[in-house]
Amino acid sequence: MQERMGNPALVLPEAMQALNALSTVPTETGLSPKLLELVNLRASQINGCSVCIDGHWRIARKHGETDERLFAVACWRDAPYYSEAERAALALTEAVTRTSDRADPVPDDIWDEATRHYDGRSLAALVIAIANINVWNRLNIATRQIAGAWKP
Repeated sequence: MQERMGNPALVLPEAMQALNALSTVPTETGLSPKLLELVNLRASQINGCSVCIDGHWRIARKHGETDERLFAVACWRDAPYYSEAERAALALTEAVTRTSDRADPVPDDIWDEATRHYDGRSLAALVIAIANINVWNRLNIATRQIAGAWKP
């Protein structure tokens, strides 16, 4: 497969600036970089973004994430490696990423569980992080970016 064009965020530097600025918000509110990389990896798996799947496990490893947790993130419900807060974040990630899979894309039980573990600021930051990785996934998929070209 060949890429259709350069990533739009690279073609339009002001878009890259905006997306990079948005990506700093979640960590500035105190969310764990390891948690954010699990979120990035899970959303990217759902969306089938090979570039982000290939890149975000690398970033997660730099933050000290274990292979065990990285390999099991696709089946986080059945794996014993995640805290209740991480499970709430992963459930929210799946719901926000799969908006067309059900009539109520983010059901109250998923939202309520997230609010048990995250206060208003951190929950807002988590939703922003989920939205941001979905933007990156869509930019990469639409333009057929090549996995391995980006090595974070």
